[in-house]
Amino acid sequence: MPKKENSKLRVISLGGLGEIGKNLTVIEYANDIIIIDCGLGFPDEDMLGIDLVIPDVTYLEENRDRIRGLFLTHGHEDHIGAIPYVLRQINPPIYGTRLTLGILKNKLAEHALPSKPDLRCVEAGDTVKLGTFSIEFIHVNHSIADACALAIGTPVGTVIHSGDLKIDVTPIDGEMIDLTRFGELGKRGVLLFMCESTNAERQGHSPSEKSVGRSLEYIFTLNSNKRIIIATFSSNVHRVQQIIDASVRHSRKVAITGRSMLNIVGAAVELGYMKVPDGVLIDVNELRRYKPEEVTVITTGSQGEPMSALYRMATGDHSQVTLGANDLVVLSSSPIPGNEKLIGRIINELIKNGVGVVRDPSLEVHVSGHAYSDELKLLTALVKPKFFMPIHGEQRHLAANRELAIEVGIPSNKIFVSEVGKVLELDRRSARFAGSVQSGNVLVDGYGVGDVGNIVLNDRRHLSQDGLIVVVASVDSFSGFITSPPEIVSRGFVYVRENEELIEEIRQIAADSIEKALKRSRRIDRADLKNTVKDDLSKYLYARTKRKPMVLPVIIDA
Repeated sequence: MPKKENSKLRVISLGGLGEIGKNLTVIEYANDIIIIDCGLGFPDEDMLGIDLVIPDVTYLEENRDRIRGLFLTHGHEDHIGAIPYVLRQINPPIYGTRLTLGILKNKLAEHALPSKPDLRCVEAGDTVKLGTFSIEFIHVNHSIADACALAIGTPVGTVIHSGDLKIDVTPIDGEMIDLTRFGELGKRGVLLFMCESTNAERQGHSPSEKSVGRSLEYIFTLNSNKRIIIATFSSNVHRVQQIIDASVRHSRKVAITGRSMLNIVGAAVELGYMKVPDGVLIDVNELRRYKPEEVTVITTGSQGEPMSALYRMATGDHSQVTLGANDLVVLSSSPIPGNEKLIGRIINELIKNGVGVVRDPSLEVHVSGHAYSDELKLLTALVKPKFFMPIHGEQRHLAANRELAIEVGIPSNKIFVSEVGKVLELDRRSARFAGSVQSGNVLVDGYGVGDVGNIVLNDRRHLSQDGLIVVVASVDSFSGFITSPPEIVSRGFVYVRENEELIEEIRQIAADSIEKALKRSRRIDRADLKNTVKDDLSKYLYARTKRKPMVLPVIIDA
């Protein structure tokens, strides 16, 4: 529905607040909407069988005619991973830098989409004008190349969206974050600063990515007689470049394994973001031709993902790589919250098989791509916004970033800690929360998007905790009698052969329930039959076992 021209600016997060990942921000004024990022999240432990979690974009579907463009800050999954699914509902022009779009193209090629995506390449320093908005891309440092913050010009003032960033004065690509531009925008006046919060709790300044290079050099020198396997995030192009550089200095060939690693490294090399000397990269199938000390393997699986290459190596299921005492595994990453157990499982498997593992934080085999507290305070002080909104993080991260903003002089009543779906309305002088829009999680299970909801998840949890009892009964629809004793199938409840007495009791209870239901009515009411069997069996089983298996009656016409 068209807005009046005196409308206020509206800022809505459909993901990324009170959670890690699933980042999606909507900015709208009058008849114009722009979207910033469109990422996915990973399922919680209780989301059984779910592969991915993406934002609910119902609000965008309802307002698709007003959407002018989707702007990407960088190429991480939590910022671009939901795009293939969301493009089934909306298809706006997508703006991003070369590497970001290169990674996205590979991702989109795996999906059958209803229409061709409209990808538009930009560079840091470029400004795109759409409707009432002008969107400027500002170069920042992060754990992936080509990352940008966005400065959005609106009729009521400038909004800066930080994306993900850090201040690295010695970046691998030699190009430091454009602090000058942040300062210039601050002098002109910034209405709202939307600032990332991931590392707001961590004191001080994040180490430079170059410190990882020094640690890698130490590890390669100390382990010159071993094959080195390094697991890291596939999107960390600078990290992979440093691993390759160290391998070259130590006369090692490099094999890459893991689909996402192959895809992203391929795109980075093709686009010139990585430089690999001829003859250094070998196919993983060629590993047997080389001695262990002549090879480095770069792999996915640093988060312990059960289907990853490293997981398969650790459990002996990888078809090309078998690990043993001549191998050293380096985990060049930090655990994403919730993945600690998965990573621990891999480490235990590796150590059990005699494989050396490097995970000591003191060696700095990983540094974060997100700004620590001092960097966040510096950026906020440079931007000097009238209003401040922490983004990207769980509640504790947002709250910590709020305190940092207060420290640098932002009044507490001008700081807005929002929630997914909540609307922040602004004009030149004021800001306030004003209602909310539909939001939440859409669950992806295989090829199914949104077809698994709370009811299905509750059933899965029920099955996983207490198992299933299936009662199959044949009923003569003319006489209204059971034609044979019900068959009982147990899955995840008890082992039938070792609990024959209990199974016989279940069979008798089910038969009695069906007969009771049949006597109540002259005609066969299937729903009544099933409900009676469910109720009677559930009560009996809980009294007998203190367990509540799912009871599934199946009534067949004889």
